[in-house]
Amino acid sequence: MPTIQAVDLRKEGDPPERGKWLSPVLTEAMRETLARGQQTLLFLNRRGYAPLTLCRSCGHRFDCPQCAAWLVEHRFRDRLACHHCGFSAPLPKTCPKCADTDSLIPCGPGVERIAEEVAENLPDANLALLSSDLITDLHDLRAVLKRIESGEAQIIIGTQIVAKGHNFPNLALVGVVDGDLGLGQADPRAAERTFQLLHQVTGRAGRAWTEGRGLIQTHMPGHPVMKSIINGDREDFLETEINARAKAEMPPYGRLAAIVISSRSRDVAAEFARTVSLRAPRSDKVLVLGPSEAPISIIRSRYRYRILVKASREIDLSGYMRAWRRDLPKPGGDLRMAIDIDPYSFL
Repeated sequence: MPTIQAVDLRKEGDPPERGKWLSPVLTEAMRETLARGQQTLLFLNRRGYAPLTLCRSCGHRFDCPQCAAWLVEHRFRDRLACHHCGFSAPLPKTCPKCADTDSLIPCGPGVERIAEEVAENLPDANLALLSSDLITDLHDLRAVLKRIESGEAQIIIGTQIVAKGHNFPNLALVGVVDGDLGLGQADPRAAERTFQLLHQVTGRAGRAWTEGRGLIQTHMPGHPVMKSIINGDREDFLETEINARAKAEMPPYGRLAAIVISSRSRDVAAEFARTVSLRAPRSDKVLVLGPSEAPISIIRSRYRYRILVKASREIDLSGYMRAWRRDLPKPGGDLRMAIDIDPYSFL
């Protein structure tokens, strides 16, 4: 495994310049790697150019008309897009609310914006950008991978698509632009998934004859995930995570199920969700939480409410959910109810 180092973005001297996203430490490491004739991989698990576009004159934010989500700017395609329902629209020149021109600004980075910054800092470097938005078919993917494997591409910038399954012998440096990105989610498995992803992506460096190095930009270098990644101690992370889950009776020490009720009417969805919750079978070993709005409360113009069920390990959760469902009225009209035992997604 490569040597891993945290770049503490809270410290003076380490943070990027205002409006930039690559720290001086990471930029200098890229420059040194380039001078040695070796390759660098920059990882950011966020597609597009910027996750939010707003008007600095009136504060208008571009959100999806069908989902409770911001529209992501894709500058290479000159469009705004929703990553939940697929809605897209041309990037406007004026604000639709105040009609001001030259007032729209991107907020936050995506991989396209990182590529733009790298081109400014290292104009002579050859770049390769790997993102599912830009790789349209297998032929395009093979062409980009061929450029990387041959050494023609000196700096690779990508999303999760670069994290596993690829072996680049001359790759010496991996820079994680935002190591904290996966930790701020309403997901009990956020730490596990972040550790796995960072472990995979930093492991791309030094896989052949090249000595590997990883730099992870973070505002939380003391977080258990960051400490374990930096120390290369997977067992320490596993022990910390297992102890936390055992204390909270979360999987694998407990069971979870989710019920998601959706409708085009907020009131209809909320009322049916309350009915479902009130009819839950009584059990001292089952905790019913909710209903509450789902983390993404609207998708494709449907309002979503979620009930989370937490049970002891010895409970037959599937049987409990079947008994619960038998006592419920059938959803009518455009009402939908989905039951997910051991849910993979919590959005």
